[in-house]
Amino acid sequence: MILIKNGLVKTMAGEDIENGQVLLDGSKIVAVGKEVNAPADAQVIDAAGCIVAPGLVDGHCHIGLEEAAIQFEGTDGNECTDPVTPQVRAIDAIQPMDETIAQAAAAGVTTAVTGPGSGNVVGGTFVAVKMHGKRVDDMILKYPAAMKCAFGENPKRVYGTQKKMPMTRMGTSALLRDLLARTVEYDQAWKDYKADPKNNKKPAIDVKLEAMLPVIHKEIPLKAHAHRADDIFTALRIAKEFDVDITLDHCTEGHLIADELVKEGKGCLVGPTLGDKSKFELKNKSFDTPRVLSEAGLNICIITDAPVIPLEYLSLCAGLAVNAGLPEEEAWKAITINPAVITGISDRVGSLEVGKDADVAIFRGNPITDLQYTVAYTIIDGQIVHKG
Repeated sequence: MILIKNGLVKTMAGEDIENGQVLLDGSKIVAVGKEVNAPADAQVIDAAGCIVAPGLVDGHCHIGLEEAAIQFEGTDGNECTDPVTPQVRAIDAIQPMDETIAQAAAAGVTTAVTGPGSGNVVGGTFVAVKMHGKRVDDMILKYPAAMKCAFGENPKRVYGTQKKMPMTRMGTSALLRDLLARTVEYDQAWKDYKADPKNNKKPAIDVKLEAMLPVIHKEIPLKAHAHRADDIFTALRIAKEFDVDITLDHCTEGHLIADELVKEGKGCLVGPTLGDKSKFELKNKSFDTPRVLSEAGLNICIITDAPVIPLEYLSLCAGLAVNAGLPEEEAWKAITINPAVITGISDRVGSLEVGKDADVAIFRGNPITDLQYTVAYTIIDGQIVHKG
């Protein structure tokens, strides 16, 4: 067992606990409070003067699929040979021993939702993984976590240069609608066959449509790359047409349409906001966006889109949002419990609560407001993976 004591415990499930204690038993949290009953032989971590927080969570990135210090050989985020590739899986491309994963853990990030990029209309499945391990199979928290789709400039740029569909936003939407419609038809064909195999032909296996079944069954959402307001509305329109769940990832112009997004009530994962405006759909990029969406009453996440922004700077991005007016507590939520809720993993991570995974970050200083903070410990599944 590990007993963490004397720190400011940010549970993210209620009030902070001054001089609080957190008890870990194996891979789970077994007690949180002012004082807890710990066995005499428990390993003690004295967190006096530190913040004890749940491990940080990034709800949208590409860590492990876009390796550091390497180009083509380690670039595995987009299968740009076909604009519709729902059958490809992030778990088959992640390099667990890429240095960026250890760097993220050393910065207090314990979970990342990672997957294909936005080169394709439908890019494949995302996975939620812990930031420690040698084998991706042992790092998985949730798979599949979402199905990536993309709107706006990226798919039309990739395939427009190849003189093939989609060359326009219309083409992108048409391809996605076609895939969803065929999946609905495929699903019904299998239901009919299973209900009456004598009078119905057994459908031929289609790996693309098989991959999309969890989407139309609402087991996973579409994870929609959408920066511009019109693209956000298109993503929502298609999700409504087919009655599927969706999250709005990047949501760069969300602050321009906050009133409309409140009506929709979908998860907004904002970022990457640090960096230059590298393309037109980022023209209105601003650290004001998290504040405006939060003030409107939306639960928001702050994301790095790593490696666009290195995952180790997740808390810095939250700090810059605070500098633009986002309340500090909302910034904490945006990199802990909110992404866990929006990506469907809050039963495991995002807060310090009994029964959740023993993922803890202990900070000397405040990682959101202090540039000179350090990470004393990062604990993942009850194992100390970083000590600084």
